[in-house]
Amino acid sequence: MTYLGIDLGTSGLRVLLVDADGGPICATERQYDVSHPHPGWSEQDPADWIATLEDAISEMRETCPAFAGLRGIGVAGHMHGATLLDARGIVLRPCILWNDQRSYAEAAELDQTNGVRELSGNIVFPGFTAPKLAWVRKNEPEIFKKTAKVLLPAAYLNYYLTGDYVADMSDSAGTSWLDVGQRAWSDHLLDVSHMRRDQMPRLVEGAEAAGELRRELAGKWGISNSVTVAGGAGDNAAAACGIGALDEGQGFVSLGTSGVLLAARDGYRPAPETAVHTFCHAMPGRWYQMGVMLSATDSLNWLSRIVGQSPAELTAALGDTLQPPGALRFLPYLSGERTPHNDADIRGGFTGLSAATTREDLTRAVLEGVAFGLRDSFEALAATDARMDKIIAIGGGSASRYWLQLIATVLDIPLQLPGSGEFGAALGAARLGIIASSGTAPENVMTSPDIQEELHPVREHAAAFKEAYQSFRAAYPVIKAIQ
Repeated sequence: MTYLGIDLGTSGLRVLLVDADGGPICATERQYDVSHPHPGWSEQDPADWIATLEDAISEMRETCPAFAGLRGIGVAGHMHGATLLDARGIVLRPCILWNDQRSYAEAAELDQTNGVRELSGNIVFPGFTAPKLAWVRKNEPEIFKKTAKVLLPAAYLNYYLTGDYVADMSDSAGTSWLDVGQRAWSDHLLDVSHMRRDQMPRLVEGAEAAGELRRELAGKWGISNSVTVAGGAGDNAAAACGIGALDEGQGFVSLGTSGVLLAARDGYRPAPETAVHTFCHAMPGRWYQMGVMLSATDSLNWLSRIVGQSPAELTAALGDTLQPPGALRFLPYLSGERTPHNDADIRGGFTGLSAATTREDLTRAVLEGVAFGLRDSFEALAATDARMDKIIAIGGGSASRYWLQLIATVLDIPLQLPGSGEFGAALGAARLGIIASSGTAPENVMTSPDIQEELHPVREHAAAFKEAYQSFRAAYPVIKAIQ
């Protein structure tokens, strides 16, 4: 018996096949584009998700005989995206993605509405789903009138796989339509957004069966037995499942397109005034909190495009030994910021540039700016009493040892590095598929990875980075004032 984990990312899709113990068998990836038709807009055609999934499955069928024994599927997806369908299930417009900032005015209006923060447990950020629909209502009224269902990206793949409109709790918690404490759609939150309950998908827990793979797809994929499709999860909840972070004190830092600092929680303890996200976990009776910065590796990728060197070349030039903070400061607000500022308008910048500034100085400043942004999230999480004694580092940026050593020093906690192998969102999704299909106890599936190394803060630079962080904090209001 085998199980499939699908990770629908912002820039590409990863498909992972595992055995009954969660051990990787084979994997493949595909890329697709993000459209930016206007400044601050970010969209994707859901047809591209389906095309890349089918292409990946075709490769897996040809190269991995174990695929024929498929029994369960779990989908993880980038959160908050608004996929609008008509009464026939036809997509009405490109999906508006999580990092789209067009609905900042609608978000501010909803956020100031009575009961919204109390029920949703969160500030209404411009990237969330509800303000996107408010924007569509104002600017694309004909599309809004035709909208029969609103699906998040992972839920849209669930719809393709099962033919049913179904979504999980963790992903739905980022819509501003879910009562996150009660784990149910809120009539009040829907009403103030001019939405209806019948436009929402059916809710299930992440490890609960959402449905079965459609017969047409099973036949196309060469599967003769029934295949259970799990509820799945939002990408960060799935990543937490992939590293076994389910309980209080467990968490991770993710250096991806965005930067995430996540802490698993045993109970529901919202603190929207901190701009911390409080969402349902993928397992029942659990929640998680996270601080999110919008441009983490995106900041390094931006510098890479400017100077014409790859991110790996830029970070390699710094070596592995952590240097004290430089005089140059970088504010990583290239697309606005979430935690702790909730500011869609703020933009990034350098301070302290001089004629003597080098490419290495710019690289160090970018890495330090992202680390300081993560420190903002760390402070916000600490205000909710989230416990983080040590955290696991994941994401593409974790390939840079220099960056990890820097983050450990700035956060003043050890970072654990997993050994080789799978431990991300695709594995978490596959694990949800195992539980939904087989009924295996979660504690036997959601295990932690082997830790290869633990990086500790560099004490000789701790005081200097603490002072540099305060300088970073002081720069925000100054930059805000001149913009």
